[in-house]
Amino acid sequence: MILCLRRSVWLIFLSTAVLLGCDETKKETAAAQSPSSAPTSPVPAAKPIEPVGPALHVDAARAMQYTKEIVAFGPRWDSSPTIDKVRAYIKGKLKGDQVEEDAFVAETSAGKMPMKNIIAKFPGTKDGIIIIGSHYDTNYWLRNTPFVGANDGAATSALLLAIADQLRGKKLEGYSVWLAFLDGEESFTRQWHTNDALWGSRHLAKKLQDDGASKKVKAFLLADMIGDADLGIERDENSTPWLEDLVLQAATRLGHQSHFFNRITSVEDDHIPFARAGMPVADLIDIDYGYNNSFHHTTQDTVDKLSVDSLKISGDVILETIRLLNGMGDNPPPTPPQKVPS
Repeated sequence: MILCLRRSVWLIFLSTAVLLGCDETKKETAAAQSPSSAPTSPVPAAKPIEPVGPALHVDAARAMQYTKEIVAFGPRWDSSPTIDKVRAYIKGKLKGDQVEEDAFVAETSAGKMPMKNIIAKFPGTKDGIIIIGSHYDTNYWLRNTPFVGANDGAATSALLLAIADQLRGKKLEGYSVWLAFLDGEESFTRQWHTNDALWGSRHLAKKLQDDGASKKVKAFLLADMIGDADLGIERDENSTPWLEDLVLQAATRLGHQSHFFNRITSVEDDHIPFARAGMPVADLIDIDYGYNNSFHHTTQDTVDKLSVDSLKISGDVILETIRLLNGMGDNPPPTPPQKVPS
């Protein structure tokens, strides 16, 4: 699903980078670092920000139930009969909310594919938007297998539904929150090709840029593969540094910092099109799924590999990050330009 480069911050190499196979769809590199350039900690100290609004916490047991219900539909690759059922399921759980569909046809390597992003909007009291995203599709190239993507798409889509449960019926003290259920994230071929993936995020980011709404987006937070029972969310170098710092601050406030940013990675994922369109982004991802990433994009990606505790940690940190964004004000801190793949 992702092209990634990773390095461990606690392991310093004096030699050149060693190329490692990650799986059929991506590669990862253990990056070289000299002792003089090695960071003493994964994240620079950030000035504490006081959150705005009441503390919210996801119902993680309900998020796990949603995960099981999505997985029960079976593989949900684009153009499959199942994916329409999953779309109807998501919209059914959002019944009564302000929901918009972003439908389009993608010119994929497998032909024209009708796709649909589903966006639930929860209005706030301030002029600005925070978007939380997750993809819900599974891999087209795995369509002849029982691959259900329990962690890879189902758990995070379920987490967004659980976040919607917390936002529903409340007057949000801060920016509006949009929950974006994104289609077509996975590459249509076994080998990762960015131009044959990220279809939903590319379409939505362009739409926001074209209509000017991108200027109102204060943050795009992407949730991906963070139901893993052995949770270790990595710091992504393709994300906006100050926003990653804010995520860590949220995790620290909740006592979950041990699950965050022990390693550094560079990931091509659904946040990239939003970054290219000038929006601040953070990818919350645990790319090390199973021993040596052995569960990723295999039929072993099943519900028994997930944890209610991991869903609780991930969801609560996202909600706390929203509170911190509301407390930050309209001007983010100065930061070097973020790294975005060309």
